[in-house]
Amino acid sequence: MDPVSLPARAGGALAGRRALVTGGGTGIGLACARALTAAGARVTVLGRREAPLRAALEGGAAAAWVSADVAGALPPIPPCDLLVNAAGAAESAPFLRTDAAMWRRMLDANLLGAAAVTRAALPAMLEAGFGRVVNVASTAALKGYPYVAAYVAAKHGLLGLTRALALEVAGRGVTVNAVCPGFTDTPLLEESVATLTALTGRDEAQARAALAGHNPQGRLVRPEEVAAAVLFLCSPGAEAVNGAALPVSGGEA
Repeated sequence: MDPVSLPARAGGALAGRRALVTGGGTGIGLACARALTAAGARVTVLGRREAPLRAALEGGAAAAWVSADVAGALPPIPPCDLLVNAAGAAESAPFLRTDAAMWRRMLDANLLGAAAVTRAALPAMLEAGFGRVVNVASTAALKGYPYVAAYVAAKHGLLGLTRALALEVAGRGVTVNAVCPGFTDTPLLEESVATLTALTGRDEAQARAALAGHNPQGRLVRPEEVAAAVLFLCSPGAEAVNGAALPVSGGEA
């Protein structure tokens, strides 16, 4: 479960804290792992594929890794003070072409998996009287988008979970928040680009520009910008931020 154990980086605002980042091998999860490690936390990354997790370890983004699918049977979760639920997936189709299997995949990957990991990590946080849970939601948790009804519904559910649990643990030293990125330049976005090119006949550059156009700044969000928001929510000084949905979207409404 913890094949390699490396010392945490000395110093930093999060020195001595233990962090678990799901989906930590790529994209936003990997950027979050790097940011938390740089701040002094000892980070464990969790994901389905071993190769990216090993690469995160070898690249200094994490101190340990766990191979697991948040949508499946979870192994024992290492104790953590900071939990970042960054694992997720997106599929698109017109609503009438969606089926029960797609809905189940989207709910498992984007909502139920985060709930399962949080349920496993929370008891130790409550016992210690300290914990930070940050759910990587999406602007799809704040508004609707066409052709991704199942994904949007799951992300809305994740934000609902965030807000409900935040109130449940508010007096016990634990905060629960969400970050809501707009279209972000990650491997997951490449899947959206491929779908868009297949559906519309646009080339890759045109598809990427169309997605970037949702951002009033006219660009895609960088994973490091999302990670900076996550780091803030985990850092000293953010104790009173609880149940928040922090957009990282360039002003997309």
